[in-house]
Amino acid sequence: MTKQTPADAGWFAAIDGDPSSDSARDAAAMAVRDGSSPSPENWPAHALESGVAADEDEYYEQLKAATTAATRATVREREGADDRQIVHAVRTMDDCERTANELAERLAEWGGSVDSEAGTGIEYARELAARDDVPPEQARLVSLAERIVALADEADDVREYVEQQMPSVAPNLTALADPVLGARLLSLAGGLEELAKKPSGTVQVLGAEDALFAHLRGHAPSPKHGIIYMHDAVRGTHPENRGSAARAVAGKLTIAARVDHYSGELKPEIEGELIDRIETIQARTVGESGAEGGESDE
Repeated sequence: MTKQTPADAGWFAAIDGDPSSDSARDAAAMAVRDGSSPSPENWPAHALESGVAADEDEYYEQLKAATTAATRATVREREGADDRQIVHAVRTMDDCERTANELAERLAEWGGSVDSEAGTGIEYARELAARDDVPPEQARLVSLAERIVALADEADDVREYVEQQMPSVAPNLTALADPVLGARLLSLAGGLEELAKKPSGTVQVLGAEDALFAHLRGHAPSPKHGIIYMHDAVRGTHPENRGSAARAVAGKLTIAARVDHYSGELKPEIEGELIDRIETIQARTVGESGAEGGESDE
């Protein structure tokens, strides 16, 4: 077998034909992304020796084009990944819900100024949008109500999409939390890989960053939980033991995210272990909780 020379081994070895062609640029970008070298080399000199570039300036121009193409390809792949689609979806859902509710409040104030029987919330918007006997002077109210209803319906549709997709994107995370809570954890972490790499203590307080920073500045106690408060096991536990429940849930959610990221295999035993742990925590009396220094939440 012929030993490769540095000129043959460089990223520019992938360039075949005109370096400015799309095929050559794509091949070079792939080499930049996936290639490696056991030791540093004088790559500009090797490129000149191989005839890929006429001088160093041309070499660096080609290298810039290859690295830019490699970065763009990586970003496209990353943003197109299933977990990133979930992140975009749940953020869109939350934006639609928040905007619809804020506009519904405005609609109620406006409607109350012209209709003594005006209601409140999204339901009032649906009621107003469905009316056929609205006076002409209230046409703008109806138009606003229709847009609020459209936003609320869009939020419902996106929620359904999240609920349908999460079991395939993160089966263990979805089994431990409901699909929407799991999606929000992905969103707060930045994706499945990022969530899988976080320690359980960080997962426990995701969504409570303001309270955590206030604690670090000495202005507030340490938060016991963030968004995982929405988990039934945390919310349904007595406040004296809620910190212990939050730690248990965060620990299992972290394990679930790691299994989902690295293998994707559904492991029902993770959920079973969490159920057993939560039952033990919830079975404590307040006195017992205070007596166990290692588990106390004070």
